[in-house]
Amino acid sequence: MNFKQIEKYAKEHNVPIMQKTGIEFLSKYIAENNVKNILEIGSAIGYSAIKMALVNDKVKVTTIEKDDERYLMAIKNIKDFNLEKRITLVHADALDITLDGKYDLIFIDAAKGQYIKFFDKYSKNLSKNGVIISDNMEFHGLVEQEERIPSKNLRQLVNHIRDYIEFLKTNTEFDTTFYKIGDGISVSCRNE
Repeated sequence: MNFKQIEKYAKEHNVPIMQKTGIEFLSKYIAENNVKNILEIGSAIGYSAIKMALVNDKVKVTTIEKDDERYLMAIKNIKDFNLEKRITLVHADALDITLDGKYDLIFIDAAKGQYIKFFDKYSKNLSKNGVIISDNMEFHGLVEQEERIPSKNLRQLVNHIRDYIEFLKTNTEFDTTFYKIGDGISVSCRNE
């Protein structure tokens, strides 16, 4: 599979993958900040893990996915790009496992209702000058336009994202910058 086919598959099977401008921002960040070791929470079908690994051949990605079907599709896509040696795919719920490694970048793009828990749990895996980057801070524009939310479930999801944004803004250990890129991205750096 190539990227066009992955994007087509994602659209047809309703798999959320990063918007193009978001993944471009992430790739550029990795390149400019010499990021080598990445933890991704939420592989989906491997799209962003592959994109991040392809920034340069020194990048290693550990990525966690709990959904069986998406996990199997991610394995296939990673193999198609010959990246099995640089992308480690973990089949688990990110809240049920413990990783020992240290990472230059932790990328959160999984269950929106769990972002605060992911952040709290994995921030201890962050290397000294590492960053935590989160996607979907605008969630299709719904975070700022509540009147457009059609259902109660979606409203709950948006409220979880709002809670996470508030959590980031008031977190004294980290300094967070928000970018209106893709579906909204936050970059959290530990205060020195």
